[in-house]
Amino acid sequence: MSALARKLVNQLKSKEFRDYLMSTHFWGPVANWGIPLAAIADTRKDPNFISGKMTFALSLYSLMFMRFAWKVQPRNLLLFACHFTNECAQLTQGARFINYHYIQGPKEVQEKKSQ
Repeated sequence: MSALARKLVNQLKSKEFRDYLMSTHFWGPVANWGIPLAAIADTRKDPNFISGKMTFALSLYSLMFMRFAWKVQPRNLLLFACHFTNECAQLTQGARFINYHYIQGPKEVQEKKSQ
């Protein structure tokens, strides 16, 4: 076990890892994580506040950048994971939007909240 820990520490100390931490391959996805985290936090809010147009735009945005992250060489799996998470969150928000505005309706949602 200590050999594995030593190998991990040596990998973290390597020049390649330090170069990775100072690259846009790392900081771009880190900066992008704010979008899916906000969308996940918004799943607890009232669906009345969801913008259908923005949810659709963010879904397309994440689909395009998932493809980009996969096709760029070397592959940017951190960026892919960020946009995959955002795509799932936006699809959840989109489903909540459709349910609220077109299926269940605002009146039924308000009735359930008052009970």
